Order: sequence, then structure tokens, then C-alpha cells
Amino acid sequence: MTVKVPPLKCQGIKTKLTEWIKDHAALDESGTWFEPFMGSGVVGFNVRPRKAVFADINPHIVNFYNAIKDGRITAGIAKEFLEHEGKILQKQGESHYYEVRERFNREAKPLDLLFLNRACFNGVMRFNKKGGFNVPFGHKPQRFAKAYITKISNQIKYVSDAVSQYDWKFVSTDFRKLIPSATQNDFIYCDPPYIGRHVDYYNSWGEQEEQELYDLLSATPAKFILSTWHSNRYRTNPAMEKYAYRFTILTREHFYHVGASEANRNPMLEAIVLNYNPLTPIELKVEKQLALMERPKEEYAVYSKPST
Repeated sequence: MTVKVPPLKCQGIKTKLTEWIKDHAALDESGTWFEPFMGSGVVGFNVRPRKAVFADINPHIVNFYNAIKDGRITAGIAKEFLEHEGKILQKQGESHYYEVRERFNREAKPLDLLFLNRACFNGVMRFNKKGGFNVPFGHKPQRFAKAYITKISNQIKYVSDAVSQYDWKFVSTDFRKLIPSATQNDFIYCDPPYIGRHVDYYNSWGEQEEQELYDLLSATPAKFILSTWHSNRYRTNPAMEKYAYRFTILTREHFYHVGASEANRNPMLEAIVLNYNPLTPIELKVEKQLALMERPKEEYAVYSKPST
């Protein structure tokens, strides 16, 4: 099944891991899907729960998706906007990009965020301490070709169709407030910033936030999946031994490409942490046996410890 990519890009987007995470989610039909760190929203958008609360501390992301929900942004409106801004960008280059960036930091219009997100360096979503978008230009004046704009418009249409069918809410709130509201029938998917690897929007995620998150997840009556990194060739995520050890941990090797050569194809062992075991005893035994064998690099090994 093809993963539906969302219209906004964020660092650490889980596009290539979405199906893996989705396959292990266990949401009751009567429950609510809670996503405290929605970012791009790629996982929840592909799960397509009947009821969901997508939350993020970044109000601009939330405002963008609420604009789609209430019809202020449609596929047609976005297409017309990007065609107009793209033509100016092609003529004026980076000067227009920075003009739009200044405009967004004054007015916070969601379509400007979409433009910046797709024209900036590497699709990074980053803000300074004052809340201003500060990612530099991506040096692609011809970025908004017809096919590219059509692709983005289709991504917006997918979200628009979903919010018209399901009870989805988009709220700007802190994970500390959202997670305690989940009940036994609900499901929580967490994709927090990777401590020690990827910064968040405001460079504010640290050890204290990591511990508070695991404490809240330990106390919740809901089922949850937390996605994080397990290890690479140089080191292991310290949270595995500090916090995650009490839960089930599944891992999968994933490659990050830096540069064009195969020598720069860096493997990372990704992990999902769960407070339940999604595998039957037979499946778990088979996975553990396979983990000891030489595996194709794109498959995953399983390490499991029962929750206490």
C-alpha cells in the first residue's frame, strides 16, 4: 500500500516507517487516536482513525490543518497560490523567498507556511526563540513546477477528504496536557524529537522532557506506540536503558542518505516502544530466531521485554 504523504514536511518525518508503525497499532473502534507530536501527521493520516486529536506545540502547523478543515485552504486555492508565488520565485529567486518569510513572520498566514516549507532548505521546520521561521532558502528558484504543484494539491485534497469524513481535531497544546486525557479505549502515538540526534522546532527538547514523557506514558491506561531511535554504529540511545526497558521494543534498520555515494548510506536502527505485545507468542519466537540470523537490511529484528 502506498503511503499518503502530507502537504507539510518536517524533520524526522516517518514516511518510510509509517506502514511498519501502522501494522503494530491497536486502536479500538470506539476510541480516539491521540498524537501529541503530530509534526507532518503522516502516521495518523495513513491510519485514518474515525476520531483523532492531532496536537503540536507549533501553532502554525495546527493553524494550517485547521485552515484545510474549515475550507480556508483547498486543493484549488493552494494550487493557484503556489502557481502565483512560484512564478515570482522563478524570476526573483531568493529575494522573493525572504520576502515571503518576512511576511509570514508578520502575518502567520498558513499558505505562506506551505510555500516556505516547500522552498526552504531541505524542508526543515525550524523557528527562532521569538517564534520566527528562520530556515534559509533552498536555492531552487524553479521549485514550483506544474507537476510539483499538482502533487502538493493532491496531498491537500487527501487531508481535506479525510477531515470531511472523520472527527479529527487539530489543537496546539503540550504533551503534558494531552496524554493524561487519554482513556483505556484510546490509543496514543508519540513521535517526540530524538534526544541526542534531531532538534525540535525551537531547540527545547532535553532530558527532562524525555523523562516526563515516559513517566506519563507509564501511567496512561491507553495503549501507546512511541517511535524513536535505538542505535547506530557509534552509540545506543540512552533512553532505551533508562526508560524504555520496561516496555516492548521492536526495531527495524533504516537508512539515511547523506550525499550521493554508497559510503554515505548510514544505517540507523529505529525503534518503536509499546506498552503491549502486538505479536503472538509464536510470531515473537519466530522474530527472535530471525533476529539472530543474517537478515536483509530493510527488514527488522525484534527485541521484547514484558511491561511491568
